[in-house]
Amino acid sequence: MKKLGNSMLLMLTALIWGIAFIAQSEGMNYVGPFTFNGIRSLLGGVVLIPFVFLLRKINKDRKPIDLKTLIAGGISCGVILFVASSLQQYALIDTSPGKAGFMTALYIVIVPLLGCFLGKKVGIKLAFAAVTALVGLYFLCFDGETLVFERGDILLILSAGMFSVHILTIDYFSPKTDGVAMSCIQFLVCGLLSVAPMIIFEEPTVAGILEAKLPILYAGALSCAVAYTLQIVAQKNVNPTLASLILSLESVFALLGEFVYGFILGRPSSLSSQELFGCAVVFCAIILAQLPDKKQRKNA
Repeated sequence: MKKLGNSMLLMLTALIWGIAFIAQSEGMNYVGPFTFNGIRSLLGGVVLIPFVFLLRKINKDRKPIDLKTLIAGGISCGVILFVASSLQQYALIDTSPGKAGFMTALYIVIVPLLGCFLGKKVGIKLAFAAVTALVGLYFLCFDGETLVFERGDILLILSAGMFSVHILTIDYFSPKTDGVAMSCIQFLVCGLLSVAPMIIFEEPTVAGILEAKLPILYAGALSCAVAYTLQIVAQKNVNPTLASLILSLESVFALLGEFVYGFILGRPSSLSSQELFGCAVVFCAIILAQLPDKKQRKNA
């Protein structure tokens, strides 16, 4: 029952992250990308502060924190997150939330491919997943006559690549320090880095920020702080492969959320049937990339 409960928490995490794409898209109607990301990230970092102390108190096996490693990890992750989230936020100017969800989720395929440069072997399964992902991208970007990568498509692919680097950086630092504390620092760093370009390139107003308060609150408090904490808590008693499969539903929830939200507002989705097929193919690649091989199944 505990594993089932944790799996449901992971499902809730995926749902929160999926709906966040809609919040990010809606927020752009009132504020610029750097303004949205800056306030959202700072809010997420502030909301995480009590969780850091709470989880440290609950965890009886807590170890002393290496402050140097914690700060190095938080700053490194924050800088990379700033680049990745900025690319994604700018892409949402031209791209629907559903499509953005699936293209961003390509990091699940990209991460093990980047592992090749770290000396890790790529099996037939992963190679096939990569090819499948490329086929999905073809249907997402083919306009009926030629393969066209719009500005939003290119930004999302670059964003997925940066999120992959972000995951590998977290993978390096998280075993060495407090994961929630490091996440808190990374959000604060990401938010602070957004302030300068926000002032230089955008003209944020109090009225605009107040208009975008609900999307910002959702993306900052729920998507950044609450969902991340849920993931940390829920993953402890769930098989890593199952956890990643559940979390990959984020892309599906983004698409479903777009359809439901559009239906409520009387605003149909802009995705064509071909793009929907591309989303399905990309999702197949995501699932394939996470399926355990024979060696992993024996050790499970």
